[in-house]
Amino acid sequence: MASYYYLISSLPELTSDGEMPMTYEEFLRCCQSNVSEDKYKLLEELTLASTEGPLVKEWAAHYGLLMKELNYQRSMLLGKSYSSAYDKDGANTQVVAAALAAKNPLESEKVLLDYEFDLLDTLVGMHVFDDHVLFGYAIKLKLLERVSCFEKTKGKEEFKNLFDEVQQRVYSL
Repeated sequence: MASYYYLISSLPELTSDGEMPMTYEEFLRCCQSNVSEDKYKLLEELTLASTEGPLVKEWAAHYGLLMKELNYQRSMLLGKSYSSAYDKDGANTQVVAAALAAKNPLESEKVLLDYEFDLLDTLVGMHVFDDHVLFGYAIKLKLLERVSCFEKTKGKEEFKNLFDEVQQRVYSL
């Protein structure tokens, strides 16, 4: 674990409102000579839906409940039933409601991302230079990677196209 002191100290800070300071591939290159083969393989295969690895199991449980709450509230807004049973969590309910009330999809994602970063910070807790910190960092980087795929201009254009299509259908009635 002594090799983690340098590795974790050398990683750039990640914030939910910031850009990706490095790609996930660059992160893996930093980790390759500093972590065991088993840990490296887990990092290499890590997704937001992963369930194996230090901290990852705890993250998966919280993230799964958050996604279920999001699906539930979206279903209710669409007037559809949601048959999947899950444990309700007050914080998830409030965050999802705030995200769905946001003025646009990008703002919704920002609300969720802020919450997910806070959740990861809570899960990492008092760990400093160990696997929990490293995997928490990796998950945050994966979250930022996901958000970096959103292109505001492209999204706005797609929204306009969809809105125009809906307007045409309404006018044709």
